[in-house]
Amino acid sequence: MFKTISVIGLGYIGLPTAAVFASRKIKVVGVDVNKLAVDTINKGMIHIVEPDLDIVVHAAVTEGYLRATQTPEPADAFLIAVPTPFKGDHEPDLSYIESACRAIAPVLKSGDLVILESTSPVGATEQVAQWLAEMRTDLTFPQTHGESSDIRVARLP
Repeated sequence: MFKTISVIGLGYIGLPTAAVFASRKIKVVGVDVNKLAVDTINKGMIHIVEPDLDIVVHAAVTEGYLRATQTPEPADAFLIAVPTPFKGDHEPDLSYIESACRAIAPVLKSGDLVILESTSPVGATEQVAQWLAEMRTDLTFPQTHGESSDIRVARLP
């Protein structure tokens, strides 16, 4: 069981996911680059339109299980839920995912789980593991150490 989950990206996927975890009494730190979104969530309100989400977010914030920040903090699991828009000729733009990796890399520790939730092409999970490995040479990753790696990397379908 994870004591703290960090959700990177508090949009239409990330915020409801963070709220559900928090509603189950799990400490959630939501991270978003949008200061307005962070401030709104910390007031127990929402910045997106999603029926009844405001009730869940308000309760989670009030009870102390959900808070938002612009800067990643240590956690036990990191769920990356950022946009993956298309560039030019239907080529996926992984720059938001790479930025999320760069943001969380400094706070990773042995035993952490990184989950890619963003809609992304085949090979994106491996790319996440590679980016993180390049940024954190002091930790081991699945591509070199398999199940004995310090950091586990997964993808939600």
